[in-house]
Amino acid sequence: MPVLGAVVAIAGSVENPQMDTSNLPTVQEAIQLNVDSQGVFNVAPLVSEEKIHRGDTIVSLLQRMGVNTDGLTNFLMSDKVASNLVNLRAGRVITVQQDVEGNLVWLRYKSSQDNDAQRAILVERKNGQYSARFEDITYDRGVVARAGRIESSLFAAADKAGLPDAITIQLANIFSSEIDFHRELRHGDSFRVVYEDLSVDGRSVSSGRILAAEFVNDNHKYTAYWFDSKNQAAGYYDENGRSLKKSFLRSPLAFSRITSGFTTARFHPILKKWKAHTGVDYAAARGTPIMATANGTIKFIGQQRGYGNVIEIQHYGGYSTLYGHMNNFAKGMHRGTKITQGEVIGYVGSTGWATGPHVHYEFRVNEVPRNPLTISVAQSEPLNKTAMAEFKRTQASLERKLDTVTGTQVAKAE
Repeated sequence: MPVLGAVVAIAGSVENPQMDTSNLPTVQEAIQLNVDSQGVFNVAPLVSEEKIHRGDTIVSLLQRMGVNTDGLTNFLMSDKVASNLVNLRAGRVITVQQDVEGNLVWLRYKSSQDNDAQRAILVERKNGQYSARFEDITYDRGVVARAGRIESSLFAAADKAGLPDAITIQLANIFSSEIDFHRELRHGDSFRVVYEDLSVDGRSVSSGRILAAEFVNDNHKYTAYWFDSKNQAAGYYDENGRSLKKSFLRSPLAFSRITSGFTTARFHPILKKWKAHTGVDYAAARGTPIMATANGTIKFIGQQRGYGNVIEIQHYGGYSTLYGHMNNFAKGMHRGTKITQGEVIGYVGSTGWATGPHVHYEFRVNEVPRNPLTISVAQSEPLNKTAMAEFKRTQASLERKLDTVTGTQVAKAE
């Protein structure tokens, strides 16, 4: 008797309390149902993905996905390859195939990656027995162009435009010296982005680097083009060939809100008296990464009365910055450690005299505090004549890719 086929469409949705899902499309996946000679339907194994949350174990994650984990714990403890699944990184994804009874067929965890390849751990279950091995996955590299318009926040607009979170963060970092994303975003601001898309077997699995970006903020257009030349340091440059990497970032946090500014007289919420506030307070969730705003060397790390856990960094030309109330320091931070701009040095907390989680950020010139929101930072030198000619050719090519998308359209760029 010939095998009959049927297709069932299964609708799925994702719950996220921080995200408006009312306009999200329904996702449908076709699952082949085969009828055997006895007239019994057999469902082909289902492949699904789950994002790893902080505190997840491989067993708890699989149980959340409805997968039978009998015997898996003992296998993880005894197998040298599988033991690498004990330490999962939050934010990454586990891909799982299970049969109709919820038994694991295989799972794949991408444990490391570089620009063009990824190393994964593959665990398979056959005849009730687990096995594990490493496998190399090679990416196909493509280019995607997307655009969006700010209605409430950058992340909301990026989600609507279909931008991956990693690309949204890159976008904010690229223009962080030009735009204060805490205070200066306006309703109606817009952006266009061209970025690398990494796929395996025709399915997008990761995003790479932004290649070109345009951000219109308060009717002022900012542009950035990735340029890598043997004659010039790789980085982002504007349309005039001037590096966007300024001496100092505008803020030590990617996204937050200012709760207290620089002032000579502020009523201290804990001391209950008027006192100068010689920095800017950025409120953010506990554990939010804190970045060094410029290259330098750690001058002090440790506890300082009201500052709690604090790091002070010495920069060139008599400049220094201070970061207070940290929950904890990043690994490898010591007095004398060389720090690069944008490097994570610690995490937001409320140690010391603090009423809630935030980072107290100070900018000092020859030990004298200055307002980091108003002080001018040096402009970078433009490209030299030889590099400029090469840059203009690169810029023209990237401009054509940016022009493939307008408004909120999405286009694949060749």
